[in-house]
Amino acid sequence: MPGANRMSTPIAVDADQIEGRHAPLGGYTVSFETFKQDTDPTPNFVGLPGDRCPCAHWGVVTTGQLMFRWPDHDETYVAGDAYYAPPGHLALVTAGTSVVEFSPTADLETTMAVVQQNLRG
Repeated sequence: MPGANRMSTPIAVDADQIEGRHAPLGGYTVSFETFKQDTDPTPNFVGLPGDRCPCAHWGVVTTGQLMFRWPDHDETYVAGDAYYAPPGHLALVTAGTSVVEFSPTADLETTMAVVQQNLRG
């Protein structure tokens, strides 16, 4: 049975705001993410439907606090909380937050292609 561990998964993203480790698990990607700074990635989603993340995510906050924002409401999760973020969200993350998150690989790859293009400016 496939599995992944934060420490044995290679670092895929090491930026000022985030360290991300990503591993394939069937048709899903597990992401181990640690946010080094307060983060509002809203500008990175410009060009996606509604300028929001179109990818669903299931996860657990291991430390810190994560807020998902939709046009009609916000949801906040803290250490120990499990969450489901359906498409159409934006996030706010506090420094020191770590999550383990599962996302459909195909949707995540499509989303990340736009995010990476926006990061390059």
